[in-house]
Amino acid sequence: MGIAMVSRRAIAALVGSLWLASNLTQVATAAETGLSKTAGGVTVYLGIVPAEIVKGLPSGSTTERPMHGGAPKGPHEYHVVAAVFDAASGARVSDAVVTAEVSGFGLSGAKKKLEPMQISGTTTYGGFFDLPGFDLYTVNLTVERSGASPAALQFRYDHRR
Repeated sequence: MGIAMVSRRAIAALVGSLWLASNLTQVATAAETGLSKTAGGVTVYLGIVPAEIVKGLPSGSTTERPMHGGAPKGPHEYHVVAAVFDAASGARVSDAVVTAEVSGFGLSGAKKKLEPMQISGTTTYGGFFDLPGFDLYTVNLTVERSGASPAALQFRYDHRR
């Protein structure tokens, strides 16, 4: 898939992911949406964009290539990114262990530790997942922080359009 074929929805998701990764702690106080959830003392904003978009990052970017080994080449690869905030203070959480499991409807899915990434001086967590079919996906995130019980958050991602 060439960058010209990427839908407006994918471009909007990328812009939203980069915006979430910026240094705006007020984002944590926004109302919950389908791609934002609060549980276990954390608020998480989730973004999912085609890996093809990540390939367009400038050479030497510290957001993807060194941490994820570069964007995968498969046609159904997507980048899952999570911005994590403390629900009480709104402060960015930069010392968590974030795990994601992405599965299609009624199926078990791939489970991976999301790697911390630095974007605009803030920490966001990300990793690549294969989304092979037009499906309603479930993204289960676990956020583990020192001194706190793990937070479990479940998101639905509609990949049928």
